[in-house]
Amino acid sequence: MTTVDQLAEQLAAESARLEVELKEIELLVAQARTEAVRHESRRAAAADKLASMGSSTSAREAIDLANQTVTLTRRAALMDAQVEILDAKRKGVIRLKETLEEQAARFRATDDEADGEPDEGGDEGAAGAGAGATDDEAAGWAGGRRGRGRAGDDGVASPAVSRIILTAQEDLRREIARAMHDGPAQSLTNIVLQAEIVERLVGRDPTAAELEVRQLVAMVQQTLEATKAFIFDVRPMVLDDLGLVPTLRRAARDRGRRAGIAVEFESLGMDRRLPVELESGLFRILDEALGGYLALRPDRASLRLDWSEDLVIELAAGRSVAEVAGPDLPPDDAKLPPALAEMVQQRRADHAKAVEEASRAAVVQLPPGLWRDLSGRARSLGIKAELLDEGGRLRLVAPLPSADVAAPSGTAAGSGDAG
Repeated sequence: MTTVDQLAEQLAAESARLEVELKEIELLVAQARTEAVRHESRRAAAADKLASMGSSTSAREAIDLANQTVTLTRRAALMDAQVEILDAKRKGVIRLKETLEEQAARFRATDDEADGEPDEGGDEGAAGAGAGATDDEAAGWAGGRRGRGRAGDDGVASPAVSRIILTAQEDLRREIARAMHDGPAQSLTNIVLQAEIVERLVGRDPTAAELEVRQLVAMVQQTLEATKAFIFDVRPMVLDDLGLVPTLRRAARDRGRRAGIAVEFESLGMDRRLPVELESGLFRILDEALGGYLALRPDRASLRLDWSEDLVIELAAGRSVAEVAGPDLPPDDAKLPPALAEMVQQRRADHAKAVEEASRAAVVQLPPGLWRDLSGRARSLGIKAELLDEGGRLRLVAPLPSADVAAPSGTAAGSGDAG
């Protein structure tokens, strides 16, 4: 069991790690600002040149300069956005670091207080816990002593805990805002710029305008698809409407298509609706694990659900084992001179080593950091999580509620495909 002092040391170590990350972010901010200024200067020069063009300028030159201006505008806007994102991340890291340091100091003070001062009831409470109380009661007494000052008797979280929760909420909002800025918002900005190009070309060069319109339509379609994908990543509505199986089927299909890897999906047995927190937790764990596997470029991936007494889910990824040609050697029982026999034995050992390395290269291992995060979340939901086959297969076992448990409000009890 982690003690208060150990927890304080962990928080201090995390604070030190954040200090290193903060320096890296500040360096990136400085670099991004330099790039933003450079792109803005080039954009301004191109815009001035475009505005000063006379009637003698050819349409081709005007189009090229307009495209150059749009490209530089995009790059300048992208670098400005990068500066804003990095600066927001820097502020968030600073706040988190200060919170961790404050919590570490509080834990140390609480531990010192618990060691130096008796709780209410003095030695009588300690004697009662040691002599007449059960082990659970004694543990509860000790835990209550260590936890003193962290929450009030009414169960309200302490200000420090509240600040941690608020910081986590702000981090989530910041991530959503960043994703919106880098995705749909940036795409809409590009659409506006493209529409302005079309507007300038309509009267001057209809043929060129027609080509630009086609590009504009393609940009709108891409933005629509990106927006749908963004909404699905934030909170797939199909999870609330239809349940876990259709949502995972769609996630496997979409992630596989983006990675260029077909993900096999199979659900055995009669699926059912689960409590909201369990459905959401399972989906997030499997979706992030699938993304982690696909990022390693496996040859194949599969997701299998088995609805029996418990819900057993297996997510696996791997590569085909490269064939290692065997050496042309004499039989094992062949009588050879000692030197030749030693050479043959060495070649057999080299071949066995090459086969072992080929088998090891075929393993697609879930990143350790991601596994620690996912296994921790699984434990908090009462899900048994195992990493098998040297990290190439994730196995989850979730207890199923009784059949008479109602489905989440506003949803159907059955499930269908997500479409």
